Amino acid sequence: MWPAVLTVSAFAIAMAHVETMIVVYLRRLYYPEGFRFPLVIIDTPTLLLELEREAATLVMLAAYGLAAGRTKAGKLANFIIAFGVWDIFYYVWLKVVLDWPASLLTWDVLFLIPVPWVGPVIAPVSVACTMIGMGLVLLHLEQRGAVPTAAMRVWTAQMAACLIIIASFTLDVLPRLPDNGALLSEWIPTTYRWWMLVLGQALAITTFAAWVRLACREA
Repeated sequence: MWPAVLTVSAFAIAMAHVETMIVVYLRRLYYPEGFRFPLVIIDTPTLLLELEREAATLVMLAAYGLAAGRTKAGKLANFIIAFGVWDIFYYVWLKVVLDWPASLLTWDVLFLIPVPWVGPVIAPVSVACTMIGMGLVLLHLEQRGAVPTAAMRVWTAQMAACLIIIASFTLDVLPRLPDNGALLSEWIPTTYRWWMLVLGQALAITTFAAWVRLACREA
């Protein structure tokens, strides 16, 4: 198990480094004095390139999981571990190269698909830690034998948890998207819906833990 974890971690850390270097270039172009809100609205061709890059990153992480895992559980585990390590080390490399963020409470643009996600750095990092933990548990279960398929209610709960967390990053952005982002270019975020992050995380962890207990009994 652990050689596999080291391999997926090495891949994710290297991917995070590549992504960080791209973001460093973008910040030098659009934020020469350092990244801060309000956002600079980038030109459409560059935005489309960024959307393509982010989509390609997700495909690469998913493809790694599919290639590395032996079973469905193993494939999912490798994907979510890679995603979590990549997300965390993206900020590690930013800190090494730019000495940014100043703290885990620093605000950032987290993602752009389908709309910008905005929140304190600690929010995606906490989600990444949860994903890594779930992935390690799945790999452990895989080592013990066949992993039973989760019921639809478990998948539904996990999807609901994801949507709640995504909403916590996007609800304040959506009203500011009309007029080609003019409102977004004047916005400095100050409050975050922490309760949605806690709710989403709690739903994801509790339903996953309940399924793991059932899977252990059936093993």
